[in-house]
Amino acid sequence: MQANVMGARERAREVGLRDLSDGEVLALVLGTGVVGEPVSVLASALLDENGGANGLARTGVGTLAERRGLGAARALRVAAAFELGRRATQTDAPLPWTPDSRGVFVWARARLRDLEHEELWVLALDGQHRVRAARRVAAGGLHGMHVGVRDPLRFALREGASAFVVVHNHPSGDPTPSLEDLRFTEQLAIAGDAVGTPLLDHVIVAGDRYRSLLDDGVLPNLAFPLTMKLSETG
Repeated sequence: MQANVMGARERAREVGLRDLSDGEVLALVLGTGVVGEPVSVLASALLDENGGANGLARTGVGTLAERRGLGAARALRVAAAFELGRRATQTDAPLPWTPDSRGVFVWARARLRDLEHEELWVLALDGQHRVRAARRVAAGGLHGMHVGVRDPLRFALREGASAFVVVHNHPSGDPTPSLEDLRFTEQLAIAGDAVGTPLLDHVIVAGDRYRSLLDDGVLPNLAFPLTMKLSETG
């Protein structure tokens, strides 16, 4: 892209942001370039180095800050722009609901499929099992993000949910639930039952695949401890 940031601004005013290239939009976010590297060149290089807009969105702030021409402040600006876009998609869009694991997967796939870290989301359901609210309650990994049973349950109760579903991603690409996933699900289901707000499903998304602990028969059989069932199967 050869247009400078002023050219991108003029084009944005004339044709709208949607008709700008990824490089032009990024140049607007960056604002200025550095000596020997105009902002248009810097924006194009960042996209090339990180595999396009999707790759750049997954690049950590620390990595971006190390790149010549960015630094901590502008790295945060780029990351914040992507985060704002994600939030707009996740909170403003209608929350489609199909009362099965496939519906949860379709809803979550666009939000979680390309992430390189784990996120845990809660879908709060009304009495007819329609989604009334959704929120990310933890990020970073089911252990590293220090998520506890109270985090998703607190959100479900605050929203007045009749029941709830949790969904998280496996960046590894393998949706197979880990022992920690199973233990967390067991604890959460028991806590939900205790307060009259049952956990209906825990869906794990990994790329274009998913696993449902409801479909796998885990949740309906929580009267038998998961740890006992695991020991019986070796």
